Amino acid sequence: MKKYRTHINAGGLEVPVDITLERRYDTRFGITGKRVTLRMPLGVSADFIRQQLSGLQVWAQKQFELKPALLEPFEGKTYNTGHVLTVGKRQYVLDVSLEERATHTARLIGNTISLQLSNKSTPMQLTKSVKTLLSRVVAGDFHPEISRRVLDWNDRTFRQGIKSINLKYNHSNWGSCSAHSNVNLSTRLLFAPDEVQDYVILHELAHLVELNHSHRFWALVAQHMPDFEEKEGWLKTNRAKCDF
Repeated sequence: MKKYRTHINAGGLEVPVDITLERRYDTRFGITGKRVTLRMPLGVSADFIRQQLSGLQVWAQKQFELKPALLEPFEGKTYNTGHVLTVGKRQYVLDVSLEERATHTARLIGNTISLQLSNKSTPMQLTKSVKTLLSRVVAGDFHPEISRRVLDWNDRTFRQGIKSINLKYNHSNWGSCSAHSNVNLSTRLLFAPDEVQDYVILHELAHLVELNHSHRFWALVAQHMPDFEEKEGWLKTNRAKCDF
C-alpha cells in the first residue's frame, strides 16, 4: 500500500485529497471527515492518476452542489479577538494579534486564550497553526479533569496499570492505547457530550486488557456500557462538528 496527499479545487475551496494505492481492481472516490479520498490499484501510471484526479474534482464538485452540508468541514474558520470558543461546558474568549514575529504562541490567561501569530504565514498555514495552538491550550486546561475521569473509570472497571494519560490533536481516531499502557485521547473529543467521552475512555481502557477489537474486547465494553453503539453513532454523525 502507498499513500499520498494532494488537493483539488472544488466548491470554491482548496480541498485536501488522500490518495491510496492498494491491492484492488477498481478506482473509488469518497468524502470522509475533512478529506476527499481517491483509491486506486497499485502500479497505475502517473498519467492515470492525473486523469483520476480530474475526474475526482468533477465528482466532488457535483457532490457539494447536491449536498451543501458536505462542504462545512472544509470551510475555514476565522479567529478574531472577541470570538468565543465553546468546548464542552467551558468557554474561552480569544485575543488575537498578528505580529512581526517568526513563530506563533498561545497561552491561557483566566478564560482568555491569547494568540500571538506570525504575519509571515499564509492563510492556510495560519488556520492550521491556530487549531494546533488552541488544541494545546485547551488540552492543558482539561487534562486534570480528563485524567481524573480516566482513573475513575479504570478503578470501577478493569483496574489496569496506566503509564500516562494524554490529550492530543488527533484526526485519525478518537483515542488510542499503546502496549506500554499509555492512554491517548483526541482533543476533538472534548466537543462531545460527557457520556460520549466516557465511552471513548472506556473503549481505550478495555484495550489495556484486549489490544484488539475481538469479540472478547467488545464484550468487555458492553459489560460496562451496554448502549455503547449509541455513542459510536453519535461520533460518526457529529465527527465534522468536533474540531477547533
